[in-house]
Amino acid sequence: MRSLCTLAATLMLSACISQPQPATVCPEERPLVCTREFRPTCAVLTAGGTREFASPCTACADNAVSGYNPGPCPE
Repeated sequence: MRSLCTLAATLMLSACISQPQPATVCPEERPLVCTREFRPTCAVLTAGGTREFASPCTACADNAVSGYNPGPCPE
């Protein structure tokens, strides 16, 4: 019984550690040109995970990005 409870607790906690949700979703029409500004952005990838970009524009210009959160990605 104890191992069953441990297994259930582990499954519930692993559901909490899911794909990060972007604060801002990239527009359907992706930017073709971006200004050269430096505003670190943590992009959420459609395949899962995150990647840091120089700005929100450069993040959304990449088709692998679904959205972004302001600031650098947490380590």
